[in-house]
Amino acid sequence: MWFILALLSAVFAALTSILAKVGIDGVNSNLATAIRTLVVVVMAWGMVFLTNAQSGLTEISKRSWVFLILSGLATGASWLCYYKALQLGDASKVVPIDKLSVVITLILAFVFLHEQFTTKSLIGCILIAAGTLVMVL
Repeated sequence: MWFILALLSAVFAALTSILAKVGIDGVNSNLATAIRTLVVVVMAWGMVFLTNAQSGLTEISKRSWVFLILSGLATGASWLCYYKALQLGDASKVVPIDKLSVVITLILAFVFLHEQFTTKSLIGCILIAAGTLVMVL
């Protein structure tokens, strides 16, 4: 099931980029990000209430709150930079560079989460980086 959800995530992320590139035309990138964020907030809280998960709110530890807030700040910074880059550049060049986050995530997961970094991971990182370079040059 995780694979199907991950694949759907990739499809929706691709749609996000294309729809955003069209929608951002003539709109301040920060304002566009705020509109997108508002839609995401409404959708996410809608799912919380639809699945009756709101009762878990009081059970979240302080540590989890800190890391979820930091994650939210990182998401916000990412979206602000992404929308500005998308406004200034071609989607076909901005998106591959944005997807270097895969390489950065693997490295950070190895360093901070002590996840396994194998030869296969290294080769994949090199190929993703090389592919990104080929696409943007």
